[in-house]
Amino acid sequence: MSEVFKGSVFKSVLTMCIVILLGVALRSEANAESGKIYVIREKSGVVRFTTKPPAEGVRANVFTAKSSSFSTVSYSTRGSFSGKIFPDRYNEVIRHAAREHRVDPGLIKAVIHAESAFNPSARSPKGAQGLMQLMPGTARDLGVNAWHPTSNILGGTRYLARLLKKFDGNVHHALAAYNAGEENVTKYNGIPPFAETQHYVKRVLQLKRRYSATAHG
Repeated sequence: MSEVFKGSVFKSVLTMCIVILLGVALRSEANAESGKIYVIREKSGVVRFTTKPPAEGVRANVFTAKSSSFSTVSYSTRGSFSGKIFPDRYNEVIRHAAREHRVDPGLIKAVIHAESAFNPSARSPKGAQGLMQLMPGTARDLGVNAWHPTSNILGGTRYLARLLKKFDGNVHHALAAYNAGEENVTKYNGIPPFAETQHYVKRVLQLKRRYSATAHG
């Protein structure tokens, strides 16, 4: 059996396993807010799949319900995020949206990166669309075309600005609401106890620091 063929079979089996596990995770109330599968390759070569975040310091690749494919970025529960960023993409419209809605452009870029990795055609299994992963209903309420990059960024930034205002400028709470819904942040009076949301907030804030650093140097 050729190495190419074996690699193809491995990837197919891997994808099938992940789709099955992701379906189980999304049907489980405990994991409904996560929608993530962590893929951990042991030193022995054994590959493990889990819906629970890895132990402290363990690195894993992530398959998320918001993308229909593997993330190419390694995840670490220490909160470190080291991967390629895209500081020059959609700069003009992001600067415009930032000025219009008074939102830090580094934060906008971080949300776009976390939501879609700057893929304007991204669509989640739940129906979220485009760069800032707007749900169809949200896009309609905002009066934007979620599939058009400029419209998506302007609408998503307006929505983010609305959340920041609602939560008195608390970026942590606004990001948690963007990920898990306003009602959950209100219900828990802060970031909900969902692993997905807690990781999302940390990741976006770290990405924001990286994007902001590129703007100043």
